[in-house]
Amino acid sequence: YGLGNYNLFLDSGDKNFLKEAKIHARWLVENLEKSEKGILVWKHHFEWQYKELLPSGWYSALSQGSGISLLTRMYKETGDDKYIKAAKDAMSSMFIEMENGGVMHTDKSGNVWLEEYMVYPPTHILNGFIWAIWGVWDYYLVTKDKQVLELFKKCMETLKLNIDNYDTGTWSLYDLSKQAMKMVASPFYHSLHIVQLKATYVLTGDKIFEDYADKFYEYQNSRWKRYGALVYKSVFKLLYF
Repeated sequence: YGLGNYNLFLDSGDKNFLKEAKIHARWLVENLEKSEKGILVWKHHFEWQYKELLPSGWYSALSQGSGISLLTRMYKETGDDKYIKAAKDAMSSMFIEMENGGVMHTDKSGNVWLEEYMVYPPTHILNGFIWAIWGVWDYYLVTKDKQVLELFKKCMETLKLNIDNYDTGTWSLYDLSKQAMKMVASPFYHSLHIVQLKATYVLTGDKIFEDYADKFYEYQNSRWKRYGALVYKSVFKLLYF
């Protein structure tokens, strides 16, 4: 919501949108909390169902990345150090493995992931991973921190090496869960994957992201592939939710 208001401010010049963005950025500054292992995160104080019931207090790389993205923008807009300090505090979770209270996971192949949900085994949700990577990049743009740049490069390499695993040949997968029936993306998330991959291509210039965005767009434009994905998703929900 804060990022949305900031984008509206950039588009319109209406400072009421900037005011709203600042309100949400201040909330982020004031509401970082320690995880069980003492890592600063933004906690969600409600239960959430994903594979298992996540108890109130769960946290997410998606939230960390999105929060960092807003804070870095407010720092650039205002020059107020409180925003970049909070962004730095939130960034620490991106370098710490899940089992140690952070949101990062390094798999057996050495791939570095940023996880949307702290579940075991990790499920590598595509949209959440990309949002988190963008937060890392936004922080680097402001700070020029070399360690952050290295993390960004590792995550991008992970995405490049694994993007094919999200392609069923007819639709995109929401995650890479290990259950027998794969979790295809809903139409909303499939569309989001297309937008995210196109933006990632613009960001990196790496054509693999454009190629998969185009493939997913082709699936979306096929009535039969769209219908097949909806039927599959309905069966999946009956079995797993």
